[in-house]
Amino acid sequence: MDTTSFTKKSFGVDTVEPALTPPPIPASEPTFVKKPKLAGSKKSKKRDIPEGLWTKCPSCSAMVFDKELDENLKVCPKCGFHFPISARERIHSLVETCTFEEMDAEMASVNVLKFASYETKLERDRKATLLKDAVVTGLCKIGEHRVGLGVMEFGFMGGSMGAVVGEKLTRLIERATENELPVIIISASGGARMQEGVFSLMQMAKTSAALAYHAQRRLPYISILTQSDYGGVMASYASLGDLILAEPGALIGFAGPRVIKDTTQAELPPGFQTAGFLLDHGLIDAIIPRKEMKSQLKEYLGFFTAAKRKAAAS
Repeated sequence: MDTTSFTKKSFGVDTVEPALTPPPIPASEPTFVKKPKLAGSKKSKKRDIPEGLWTKCPSCSAMVFDKELDENLKVCPKCGFHFPISARERIHSLVETCTFEEMDAEMASVNVLKFASYETKLERDRKATLLKDAVVTGLCKIGEHRVGLGVMEFGFMGGSMGAVVGEKLTRLIERATENELPVIIISASGGARMQEGVFSLMQMAKTSAALAYHAQRRLPYISILTQSDYGGVMASYASLGDLILAEPGALIGFAGPRVIKDTTQAELPPGFQTAGFLLDHGLIDAIIPRKEMKSQLKEYLGFFTAAKRKAAAS
């Protein structure tokens, strides 16, 4: 029996239905397994976001518009996370307009120990930061108070303290002492610069001695700790302030937690070396958010200089 066709009677007329099995396709004609895709037939679901417009917060994972982040002094508006900020941006956020008089701007490090690749790294970071070394110093006004200000740049070799950093800070302190001005140093550093060996370690004693003479004249020194402060910087001028302030989330210590844990063979407490932990244990005096730093500094400077202004008025 032929199963490919059958006969159906309708109104007395015999009709033959077409075969159910399709006829074979000649080998000369092309066949398609699936429908070919046409270019541009579907729009991509993934949207291309241009670089330099949004930044992902490492704390809360929120996407923050870069313009909004800049207006908020690089502080996440969602969770308050403090992003790293350059020395120039920090100076701009603190001092009065057109009052900053930079000192020793052209002073630059040299490879005195002939350390391999040191000159290459110096040149790389000079191009990246547009600075000669890891600190910017000068005289300026914060509110109505004239002060000596030093701001470290973490982007320049981790803000490490070499001979130039120590010399610039020492000159700043001596200049402020001579003019009877308060000193503010904002630190962001991994410590002494190993490429300069003992020359970098000598800066610890030099800056500390300059601050001792400054204190003998009964002049205030405010140390501000930001981002991360370790090693020789934390073991010298960063911890010698009459008032020691810190930004939220700053990491502060001499050696890293792993080194301390391996040396002491002890379990470290939660939050060890964070600004909050050190505030609770008395190393720092206050944690000040970046947006409030300028107003708080004006208040502290007013308190420190009140007696001097009263004596001058009488």
